[in-house]
Amino acid sequence: MKRRTPHSLIDPALLEEVKAVYRDLAQRPINRGCERRTECCHFKITGETPYLTKGEALVAAKAWKATGRSKLPEKKKGSCPFLEEGSGKCFIYEGRPFGCRTHFCKAAGGPYARREVIDLIRRLEAVDLALKGEGPLALPTAIQRVLS
Repeated sequence: MKRRTPHSLIDPALLEEVKAVYRDLAQRPINRGCERRTECCHFKITGETPYLTKGEALVAAKAWKATGRSKLPEKKKGSCPFLEEGSGKCFIYEGRPFGCRTHFCKAAGGPYARREVIDLIRRLEAVDLALKGEGPLALPTAIQRVLS
């Protein structure tokens, strides 16, 4: 089993690089038709789950902890653990992962073409490598690993 690096020993510049990737993505002139519709947040319905690198998981977990929570809720409906059931809003919208930002759901127009974002994916992979990550993991698994 891999040893986990305590969060206090993680280079903050690596997490800043993940956020820089998110900012760079936001500057791309790719027209999307989603404004927090949340259909893609229902993994069981869509059959799609975002995969996160370790850096993305750390950024998402930090955003989750900023809401005052430390554990993921048990979801019985197969939706994203960050989706508030009452309002349907994302608890970590500003810290949401790359897969959520690239709108893999059909309602937003389908996924970004890989060629349009491959440079950003490579940057996330480089951060994952620097953090000794295991490669992209399904959102619930990735988050559980960094929260434990």
